[in-house]
Amino acid sequence: MSVAPAPAPTKATKPVSAPGSRPRRRGRWGTQIFLTAVSLGFLAPLLLAVYASLRPYDETAEEGYFSLPKSLSFDYYEQAFNDSEMTKYFVNTLIIAVPGVLIVLFLASFVAFAVSRLRMRGGIVLVMLFTAGNLLPQQVIITPLYALFNQIELPYWMSDSYLMYDSYWAVLAVQVGFQLGFCVFVLANFMRTLPQEIIEAAIVDGAGVWTQYWRITLPLCRPALAALGTLQFTWMYNDFLWALVFINTGDKLPITSALNNLSGQYFTDHNLLAAGSVIVAAPTIIVFLLLQRHFIAGLTLGSSKG
Repeated sequence: MSVAPAPAPTKATKPVSAPGSRPRRRGRWGTQIFLTAVSLGFLAPLLLAVYASLRPYDETAEEGYFSLPKSLSFDYYEQAFNDSEMTKYFVNTLIIAVPGVLIVLFLASFVAFAVSRLRMRGGIVLVMLFTAGNLLPQQVIITPLYALFNQIELPYWMSDSYLMYDSYWAVLAVQVGFQLGFCVFVLANFMRTLPQEIIEAAIVDGAGVWTQYWRITLPLCRPALAALGTLQFTWMYNDFLWALVFINTGDKLPITSALNNLSGQYFTDHNLLAAGSVIVAAPTIIVFLLLQRHFIAGLTLGSSKG
């Protein structure tokens, strides 16, 4: 019985690079450099505010804001937090923002489920109406809303002014009303991408409408809800106009109004104001970091298939 000779070892060939790989790599580097430059451009005001808040005002007045520091400290942060009474204003903001986000997401998800999963008649028209409401400039109805809220009476446990004006309910109602359309539009389009077979299987198993909504659809919408929750909290938290118009008592104003307490009548320490601005921006940054994974997943939904 003869044994076949082993094949002779072949010389390893050097892999041939695909044509066009170098230009493609250069294009990738160019994209990264461009995105880095744009990100630094957006971060520049925040970084400048942080840098100015760590320096004494006399030093920046003499050397300029773009000079090297002689000393850095966190004294302005303690002074800004104490002088503006930020704890009280933080609580006022949370009273408006947290219920506002929860109410908007609940109502928007309920409407989006009805128009996208129940196949109701006129669902597309209803979504168009909600979306068209966002096209209305909010400032044009300030005067009608001001007159209306001064005529709506509330019990004392809801408003110490016995009116909807000068209460948290006025700002909360406006925030929910204007943010609802955008959330309905986003959630309705997302729910349409969910497989219809899931709802059909649930119906076969005897699931009612509430079970289909609460236990089946909402868990699948978690990335979209997290992304919308982050955006809604940021918008409601940073709102300044509606609170300034509909709240008259200074102790009820939100955190954005607390920065006015750091401005003097004849002189304003801009480094102190920068420290206060950084403190005010901190909660929105924390919320984004906590929901970052869900927020990015919500933004990238539908970007690829398969």
